[in-house]
Amino acid sequence: MLIALLAIPLLAAFASWFIPADAIRRILLLLVSGAELILALACWFVEPASFGGDLLAVDAMGRLVLTVTCALFFASSVYAVGYLRGEDRGDRKDFQQGLHFSNAPEATFTACLLLFLASAVLVTITRHFGLLWVGIETTTIVSAPLIYFHRHQRSLEATWKYLLICSVGIALALMGNLLMDVSIQPEGHFAVPMTLEALLENAPRAHPIWLKAAFVFLLIGYGTKMGVAPMHTWLPDAHSEAPSLVSALLSGALLNCAFLGIFRSYEVCVAANLGAFASDLLLAFGFLSMLVAALFIVGIGDFKRMLAYSSVEHMGILLIALGTGLEAARGGMLHMVNHSLAKAGLFLLAGNILTRYSTKSSHDVTGLNRVLPLTGPLWLAGIIAITGSPPFALFISEFSILKGLLHRGQQWLALAYLLLLGIIFVGMLTPCLRMCRGKAPPGLVPQKRESLLLVAPSACLLLLVLVLGLIMPDFFSEALNRAAAMVSRP
Repeated sequence: MLIALLAIPLLAAFASWFIPADAIRRILLLLVSGAELILALACWFVEPASFGGDLLAVDAMGRLVLTVTCALFFASSVYAVGYLRGEDRGDRKDFQQGLHFSNAPEATFTACLLLFLASAVLVTITRHFGLLWVGIETTTIVSAPLIYFHRHQRSLEATWKYLLICSVGIALALMGNLLMDVSIQPEGHFAVPMTLEALLENAPRAHPIWLKAAFVFLLIGYGTKMGVAPMHTWLPDAHSEAPSLVSALLSGALLNCAFLGIFRSYEVCVAANLGAFASDLLLAFGFLSMLVAALFIVGIGDFKRMLAYSSVEHMGILLIALGTGLEAARGGMLHMVNHSLAKAGLFLLAGNILTRYSTKSSHDVTGLNRVLPLTGPLWLAGIIAITGSPPFALFISEFSILKGLLHRGQQWLALAYLLLLGIIFVGMLTPCLRMCRGKAPPGLVPQKRESLLLVAPSACLLLLVLVLGLIMPDFFSEALNRAAAMVSRP
């Protein structure tokens, strides 16, 4: 099953370059994304056999990230069909330069999407630190053409910025892997493989100085790819200039892959009795990310960049949850799932708004509920969800993290956490309400019917966030508990 999860998108990516018809290529994309989602869901009911020990193996955390990744890719693939049809018709124009994008190579775009899926799946189903690094590095390479899909100056600049900054981060993560290998090996020997099981078994005997240095490099390296402040500077540009379905995958799936790298590293530190050291670093970077996001979100005029800085905020929340303790970590696992679903849905909706209004400025978008009668209410619901308001599941996860901070006796951190959440809530909801209310701009005729391909994926993702906020299935709750227990410490 694990081999199939990797082989299907890889073979499909290769085949997509040789398929002459766009319609057949889009059907292939849907079939592959559906098959991957079915296989990911099957992992919940049938324990897949490992391959090569820990080279390919699924644990509680990997299963969560795998399922979220495949679900988001399926939703984005459905959206992609409608999106690419708009490209064929020339509906989508550069809102400043007036250039059509219909000449963009769809074969390369589809192939890179499938390669992105394969590399993200590799990250989730391997417990080998070397293969994990390879998977995350591959996501960097194959997602660059996706960001450059529109082929104008701003997207080129965003692509180069993404490649340069993330490549430096990945290089630092590689150094962290080497330092971890040095810290864990017996004196003068290199006999311990870089698999998670072997590292956890030998962690109590690890050299603490080398292991601390390894975690610092891994946190900064993977934190760069995760969009953690102050290494986040690639993220707002890439999310703003990429096609909306690519932004959905970057924010909902790519950032989770980088977080998984930090999660694995933290597991080793906890096993080596260095959990307190690692926790302090996680909390520091987590609160810094929330602070930076709060400063930039307030008053921001670009609604796609607003969503990008929201991702910086939520990555900070994940680090805070991971570094606080068991109860907060469980809330963090729930937060990771629901942030991915809600943020991907919002980016897809942002694409609909951008297409109709030909602007990313929230000041120029008014009367959204009238112009786009389906997208408008969903956009408002998504903003309410992503800011942690009830009854959506992000309220439960953020409240669980707050309880974790209070139970650890960190009242001042809890107060800062609440204050930053409040600032971001006001900063995001204010422009959203302005966008939804009022009259449509002159000359913009309300759209009576919207394509289901462009609306249904977001509606389904946001519905999942709502359902998880109202009903928590037992199997899902147990999965969260098992994932959180992997990094639990006294």
